[in-house]
Amino acid sequence: MAVASWSIPAIPRVGPPATVVLLGDAFLTAARPLAWRCRATPRIVRLGGGVVSRAGAAETPVAGSGEAGVVFSEKFPLRQCRTVEGKAWVRVDAEPDGDGKCKVLIGCDVEGKWVLHWGVSYDGEHGREWDQPPSEMRPPGSVPIKEEETGAWFQHKGQDFRIPLRGSFGGDLLGRKQDIDVRPGALGHLSNVLQKPEEQNAEPQKIVPDDKGSRDKSISGFYEEYPILKSVYAQNFVTVTVRENNGPNKHTVEFDTDIPGQVIIHWGVCKDNTMTWEIPPEPHPPATKIFRQKALQTLLQQKADGTGNSISFLLDAEYSGLIFVLKVDEYTWLRNMENGFDFYIPLTRADTNTAHNAEKQKADGKSSQTDGLISDIRNLVVGLTSRRGQRVKNKVLQEDILQEIERLAAEAYSIFRSPTIDTVEESVYIDDDSSIVKPACSGTGSGFEILCQGFNWESHKSGKWYVELGTKVKELSSLGFTIVWSPPPTDSVSPEGYMPRDLYNLNSRYGTMEELKEVVKIFHGAGIKVLGDAVLNHRCAQFQNQNGVWNIFGGRLNWDDRAVVADDPHFQGRGNKSSGDNFHAAPNIDHSQEFVRSDLKEWLCWMRKEVGYDGWRLDFVRGFWGGYVKDYLEASEPYFAVGEYWDSLSYTYGEMDYNQDAHRQRIVDWINATNGTAGAFDVTTKGILHAALERSEYWRLSDEKGKPPGVLGWWPSRAVTFIENHDTGSTQGHWRFPFGMELQGYAYILTHPGTPAVFYDHIFSHLHPEIAKLISIRRRQKIHCRSKIKILKAEGNVYAAEVDERITMRIGAGHFEPSGPIDWVVAAEGHDYKVWEVPL
Repeated sequence: MAVASWSIPAIPRVGPPATVVLLGDAFLTAARPLAWRCRATPRIVRLGGGVVSRAGAAETPVAGSGEAGVVFSEKFPLRQCRTVEGKAWVRVDAEPDGDGKCKVLIGCDVEGKWVLHWGVSYDGEHGREWDQPPSEMRPPGSVPIKEEETGAWFQHKGQDFRIPLRGSFGGDLLGRKQDIDVRPGALGHLSNVLQKPEEQNAEPQKIVPDDKGSRDKSISGFYEEYPILKSVYAQNFVTVTVRENNGPNKHTVEFDTDIPGQVIIHWGVCKDNTMTWEIPPEPHPPATKIFRQKALQTLLQQKADGTGNSISFLLDAEYSGLIFVLKVDEYTWLRNMENGFDFYIPLTRADTNTAHNAEKQKADGKSSQTDGLISDIRNLVVGLTSRRGQRVKNKVLQEDILQEIERLAAEAYSIFRSPTIDTVEESVYIDDDSSIVKPACSGTGSGFEILCQGFNWESHKSGKWYVELGTKVKELSSLGFTIVWSPPPTDSVSPEGYMPRDLYNLNSRYGTMEELKEVVKIFHGAGIKVLGDAVLNHRCAQFQNQNGVWNIFGGRLNWDDRAVVADDPHFQGRGNKSSGDNFHAAPNIDHSQEFVRSDLKEWLCWMRKEVGYDGWRLDFVRGFWGGYVKDYLEASEPYFAVGEYWDSLSYTYGEMDYNQDAHRQRIVDWINATNGTAGAFDVTTKGILHAALERSEYWRLSDEKGKPPGVLGWWPSRAVTFIENHDTGSTQGHWRFPFGMELQGYAYILTHPGTPAVFYDHIFSHLHPEIAKLISIRRRQKIHCRSKIKILKAEGNVYAAEVDERITMRIGAGHFEPSGPIDWVVAAEGHDYKVWEVPL
């Protein structure tokens, strides 16, 4: 158990610190391994159970050498996840000497590295910016920091925790205790769960507001607990050995794993490398069942020493291979970590040399089959859901549907699906007369888009933002922007718009519905398309149910608690389980409900027609399946759409990993789920740019295959690149781009493929002239989202690349000058960046 404790003196400044903000970008304090940290936006919970480094390469298979009679032997690494529950606790007490000091204690009961990330605010300050505490307040081991960098982040109700230190306290900082919850989100490398220690078992004291409103008295007896869920990854292995038995006609197959408890292998055999599952004839191993005439399920036997499970059995030599997956519990299936496929085990010596080719043939020949299976399963689930909603009591019918789902799932196991997308980009088709690129498909635009985020975190405060934005249209058009992203338009509990309530009420803190329609009309008149910020994951209720829970909705979409997912711990939903991560500050919407999808499609189409939106920026898309997004986009037919899929990059012991393939793969998987109808913000590229520029590690900007290391390098036509937005920058500053290096970032994204997005605060700042010049170069040289890039240099202090043989660029302090037959001309240059172009 780790505990951090220190005394905080009264510090004379405009006023003493009134609040310690325990989660955010301000300060790090070592606390006998204590870690507590928050980034993200105030509406996104970011937690992590730590990053487990990728297991090492599996042992080299034995083929025709080594132990006599061994046909094949390999040890496969495995990884499984379990959820740990715990609590965070914070206590504040006044020091007994009465000198104005108070004592803060924070504790946990889980082993691991712990770092407390904290700052302070002062009396009269109500903004989101933090102050670093004065030196008198800092415990030993404290280090000032600038960026979020690493760590698993915990938040309270979507915002930073705020702990009172002085004056009266009426509960407004922490809100209702029953609303507090956090959840793992795989952000950072620190392992952490906080819990009240045993010695703090007294009943929490209630804080009574000071009738005199005194700001000089230290808070005493403040105590709060915060339940936390955390994912813990366990590393295991399974070894499979194939031996000749009684000559070449029989083989012994041996399984050995260190996974404790019950383990089942779900397996079949195949002939001639067809990779089609078959059930071998009896006799089968003990404790084996036939699963839907597609595969066998065999329970492994616990080893006598209690170190795991094993089994061995005979197979006829007529089979060329054995295919299997491991089932640990009802929801946990373990596949080959190396490629994401089912395990394939060759059963003949000849086949050990051709296993890789067989696997490739299987992947190439059958990958398309999964689409139909997924569609069938999904339709069955929707049908079952609708019958539940109608309270149909026909158990036989429900069981038939469930059996059909299981049958399709078993068939799906026989198809290997690659963990990465086909990165071959479709061609850009240019009309010779108009030089306009025809859209490849709905939601992806022309390919030449340059996006402007048309607001920041404080824009709502004027109450007339739409009117103000309308005055900027001519300037944005002259700069070359083709699309503007406007703020969330609906009635919202939070003024920024990200806690929507009545979706059809478009009178918000940014202005009236009429003002919104007018600014869209003005943008259209200037040839700029407009994206609406659509918050589909969650919605704030307007009424309480009989238990006092806010889960009954009003307005035109007057849903009840069936529209709320069942696994949202705060809002007692009667829907199905969430298809993604929950957002804990508002009811999470169950998109598997047909009436929900129908209503949202109608709403999006209404906004397209009534307001004139040309597309969508989709908020918190980690919260629901990308397949639902595909439905919404096909219904509303946007010109352009981009999703905010945001989670942590990979770190090891506080250092960002060079290989970020797993991170960009998750974003690509979401894009795939939408059937490519939407792009996604390239968070991978932003994170790598942070490390490359701030640490002078420009080698990070080239992956192992010599391509850009973000989504940009795999699927550029769907990558929306950016360096800052209203969450990371503005007054929140949760993940600011390295200070003073913004133009290097823009020199990168505005010369590279993908769709670049420029932040409003940067456009209307001292950066304006140089950003304008870079946009002009991009437009002049017709760089588009699928432009071809050739990385020329990626070393410690310099990165250089050539794009479409029309632009060469360099960022970093190192030396680089383009060479070759092209007569390059300098088009733009500034501090640590330079761009050359081909003369027109």
